Amino acid sequence: MSENELISPLSVALLARTGPARERLREALVQAGASVVLEEDPNTLEADTLRGVGAAAVLVALEPAIEEALERLDPVLASPALTLIFDEAELAARREGWEAQRWARHLVAKLHGHQDVLPPGSEQEGVVELEPGLPVTPAELHADAPLDFHVREAFDAAPEVPADGLYPAREGYSEPLSLEEALAAMQATEVASAPVTPPPAPSAPTAPPAVPAAAPAAALGHHSSWSLVDTDDAPAEVAPVAAPPETQETPAADIHTGGLSLVELEPELPPSDAAPGAVLVLAGIGGPDALRRLLASLPAGLAVPVLVYMRLDGGRYGNLVKQMARVSALPVLLAESDQPVVAGNAYILPDDVGVGVQNRGLHFTADVEGVQVSALPAPHSAVVMLSGADARLVDDALSLAVAGGWVAGQTGEGCYDPIAASAVVAAGMAAGDPPQIAAAIAERWGVSE
Repeated sequence: MSENELISPLSVALLARTGPARERLREALVQAGASVVLEEDPNTLEADTLRGVGAAAVLVALEPAIEEALERLDPVLASPALTLIFDEAELAARREGWEAQRWARHLVAKLHGHQDVLPPGSEQEGVVELEPGLPVTPAELHADAPLDFHVREAFDAAPEVPADGLYPAREGYSEPLSLEEALAAMQATEVASAPVTPPPAPSAPTAPPAVPAAAPAAALGHHSSWSLVDTDDAPAEVAPVAAPPETQETPAADIHTGGLSLVELEPELPPSDAAPGAVLVLAGIGGPDALRRLLASLPAGLAVPVLVYMRLDGGRYGNLVKQMARVSALPVLLAESDQPVVAGNAYILPDDVGVGVQNRGLHFTADVEGVQVSALPAPHSAVVMLSGADARLVDDALSLAVAGGWVAGQTGEGCYDPIAASAVVAAGMAAGDPPQIAAAIAERWGVSE
């Protein structure tokens, strides 16, 4: 089914200010086969008007100028029966050609709840028909194959094969040796090559040789008289070795300890008291909706911090904080370097903020490469791959799981870019839609009292 062959077009309300972004989004909705029932500037739109059009979905072009308007319209936008789709107005205005077509296909998939985001012409042409029974085995395929040709070919090539010296080659042979002939030849070779040892002649018993008396040990003398050079001169007279002076043991009571002191060492913490971990959520294309559903399902007072990294081309992470704060029971904050990571909060990570362990706790750090999965304390941390997560981080996530961490991948409707999520699921990690993953996180870490 193509974009223009939809059975029942959805009614969509387009909220965007007048300009190129609004025009591009309208074209995408028309291409997706949607019915645009409302097209208004959010700054002038009333909540009752939006509620009265009966739209099944709302497409919002995000920009700083409409932030206050979205807060005013939040009672309507937060309805669970409404499909809410956000797009950056600046990015929408720049989309052209192939990029616009690709975004339109993802819009179709989101509006109609399927995962077909491939361009036309990539449909599967042939359908495999299943047949009863087991497939034919290789042995059955070669059951009636003649072997005489291969036997004769091996016999003709035998003289050209280098010998290994185990069996001596017979001159002028015309047939290959049989197993019995080969064994007989090997035994004959071993008998011929074995040395003949005459039996020992009987002799009268002899007395055991006398053991010479041990010579008295010579004094080594002082090391100054030693030499490694042979000389013809007679050895000099060895000087007697002086006995070492007797050492007097100092009584323990006479040892002066006035200048010594014991420094109390800091006790080592048991493994259970190690640095607390965090839940790192990775997202991309289709991620805002999946992230919204995940945070909306997490309970308040969660006993672990939630770190969210979703790369935004415009870098407007402050807007993402405001959007997610409307649906999340957890406080949603913008991560800043040199600040501690506190359990029970959800943090949006910018591109230049990472995380590390300092003073037995997690702190945000300034890192141009962003957050690193390997920096998390594995036994107490988790990685969640949502739609559009970076596939290059799959290996790091699986390494965290090997070290004792918990890893999950998004499945089901709404996962429009499932490459990374499917990879961790295929490796045996946990799987589910965002609410199911949120329930697993709450069950694993619980709620702090």
